[in-house]
Parts: sequence; C-alpha cells; structure tokens
Amino acid sequence: MNRSDSLFEAAQRLIPGGVNSPVRAFRAVGGRPFFVERGEGARIWDVDGRSYLDFLGAWGPLILGHAPAVVVEALSAAARRGTSYGAPTPREVEIAEAISQAMPSIQTLRLVSSGTEAAMSAIRLARGATGRDVIIKFEGCYHGHADSLLVKAGSGGATFSVPDSAGVPASLAALTLTVDFNDLEAVEIAFRDHRDKVAAVIVEPVAGNMGVVPPAPAFLEGLRDLCTHYGALLIFDEVITGFRVAYGGAQSLYGVIPDLTCLGKIIGGGLPVGAYGGRRDLMEHVAPLGGVYQAGTLSGNPLAVAAGLATLRVLKDAGVYQRLETLGARLQAGLETASRAAGVPATVNRVGSMLTLFFTEGPVTDFASAKRSDTGRYAKFFHAMLARGVFLAASQFEAAFVSLAHSEADIESAAQAARQALSAA
Repeated sequence: MNRSDSLFEAAQRLIPGGVNSPVRAFRAVGGRPFFVERGEGARIWDVDGRSYLDFLGAWGPLILGHAPAVVVEALSAAARRGTSYGAPTPREVEIAEAISQAMPSIQTLRLVSSGTEAAMSAIRLARGATGRDVIIKFEGCYHGHADSLLVKAGSGGATFSVPDSAGVPASLAALTLTVDFNDLEAVEIAFRDHRDKVAAVIVEPVAGNMGVVPPAPAFLEGLRDLCTHYGALLIFDEVITGFRVAYGGAQSLYGVIPDLTCLGKIIGGGLPVGAYGGRRDLMEHVAPLGGVYQAGTLSGNPLAVAAGLATLRVLKDAGVYQRLETLGARLQAGLETASRAAGVPATVNRVGSMLTLFFTEGPVTDFASAKRSDTGRYAKFFHAMLARGVFLAASQFEAAFVSLAHSEADIESAAQAARQALSAA
C-alpha cells in the first residue's frame, strides 16, 4: 500500500469520508484521492513522490501558482509580527482600499473568513436592508453551504425550493426561488409572482460551479434592470471570478454594476478569506452601524491579508490578464483539437483563465445542458490525465484554472496528455 492509501485509510477513521471537503474524496470519478506533500509553481507533488501539472489551483485562488516568492515573503514577514490580534490592523485598510479601487461598486466592505460566510452575510444584509425575505438564485450556481442557499429547484422553472441537504429546514429553503441560469424570462416571472417579497437576486456572473458557463448576451444587464425595477438588490458572487477574469472582476468585464459583491479565493492569496461589500448606504446596515449583525474572530486575519495584498500587487500589472487570456485560449484550443481527433463529443466553455471541458455535444448554457455531459467518460478522462501527470478537478461540473506559473510548454504538455487520454478513454 502506498503512503496516500495509508493516509486515506487513517483519515476515514477520523474525518467524515476521509476528507475535509466532499469533492476531494473522488466519489464523482471513482478511485482514491492522493495526498499532497508540497506545491511549487505550476506543479504539486504527492506524498509518494509523484509530480502533477496542476490545473486545479486549490479551486481557483492560486492565480500566481504554488508558493510564489512574493506571497511566501509577505507571509513570513507577517507571521513574525504575529498571526492574529482580534483588533484592527493597517493592512485591513490597505486591502479594502485596493479592492474598492479595483471594483468601484464596492464603496465599503467587510472582511470575513470564507466565500460561504461572504454570501451568507450578503443575503442577511439584503434581507435586513429591504425588509423582504425571498431570494432568487440559479440552478447550478453554488454560493457556499449556508442554509438559505443550499437548495435545489422543485418542478417548474420558478418554484419555491426544497432543501438540498439534510439539516436545512424546509421553511427556510422555501424562502429561496431557483430559476435556470441565463433564463431572463424565468426571473421576470418570479419577480411578477413575488414582487413585494424578493430581497435580492444572487448570481455567479460567470458560473463556475456547474462547470464554466458564461452569461448569455444581455443576461446580466437584464438582471440589473429587473432588480432596479422591482426594488430588489443584485448580488454578484465573485468568489471565483473576482480578480480571476479581470482585475475588476466579472462586473468590469461585462460592465454591469451590482449592489453587493461577494469575494474570496484570490483576495487571500491561497489563505482562508472572504469579503462582501457594496453601496455605502447598504453596508451601513451592518453592525456596529446598523442592525444587521455579523462578526468573526479571525476576520481580516493578518496572514490572509498579507498574502492577498501581495497577490493583488502582481495582478495590477497591465500585461497579466492578457497573458492569462493567451494561455487559457491555448489550452482551450488544445482540448478542442484533442477531442476532435479522438472523435469524442465535447464542448469547451472558457472565460479568461477558467474553463471546462464538457463531455457533451452542443452548447452548454445552463445546468440542464451541463448535466447532459457523459460523467462516466469524464471519470475515465480524469484518471487518464492523472496517470499522465495532469491534475484536474475530480468532477465534470467544476472549472480548470490556468495560473501565471503555467508556461506555454505546460499548456502543450497538458494538450498532448489530453490527446492521449481521450484516445484511451
């Protein structure tokens, strides 16, 4: 038995499913997870000494790659000053200013410790500020595991939802309406049917949790118009897309201004972090200024803030996103060429440096079309790529991420592995 298998055996005795986040267990693709020893640049090494070209990137935050010197140095300096204080620090102000300058819709913000916490807090704020209870979300868009958002649609396009997890009260889930992503008409029907009850629409402006699905033309603009018309708030969940698809996030890429924004991942440089913010008048409802309570012992943690600031300074360079676009486009072209050569029906969706190879013909525009993918074939592809030293997400319905640490040679290596893997699968 290799060391990863031994560790997994021990982990299963101590941790539910042997993992601290479900998708790490490889249940969607079969087999057993490997345990990571270290990461450097575009690669990770497992505890048995195998090296993998990494396109998971810790699910998105490692846009600079593993252990970049600027982040390691910033962390080292911060740790020598102390790891947490439970009191304000100068760098909290600095990162708030950097985020606000990058995303002018965020006039004020609150730092938290995860994307889940950011989305949960934004929903509470929306309800508190509007005096309404109902939330509209989109099938296939994941906003963390808070009770209000961990729901699925019932029968029909705009029905009250039922819990998607045991332990979520049906009465709370019933306050969330779920509609199809990119279906503006369904959103309008939901507003008309519940016009005085809807507090907010929350959306990933580029879906990343059903695989990458871009917004249809005028979809985000339409959401903005409907929210304004019906007096509801528009919340962009940019936990994945913030500083990933552009320095100003998806809202700058598509030119649509939300009322509130949720951030995470990249703004922590690989450490646990989250943030939510928006218009000043809305954020003034948050304690201690207003009656919407939210707190956190480790919010604004000095290590996470130091890593985030170091990352944002690199990303501010004018050429960064053009390089990411070039690398992302090359990987997309390599995957498309490989699937055609192997005669495998596939669709690649990409926005900048995030992309998904769906094993289905035709466009993927929402969760229903994403679910037509051949998940069995993806599982075979995943393991064939892993055997060739390329690490992807252990699920069809996730994104692959390109980092600044990837080289053109890395992209070609991944494309060549895909040609071999698709032929074998």
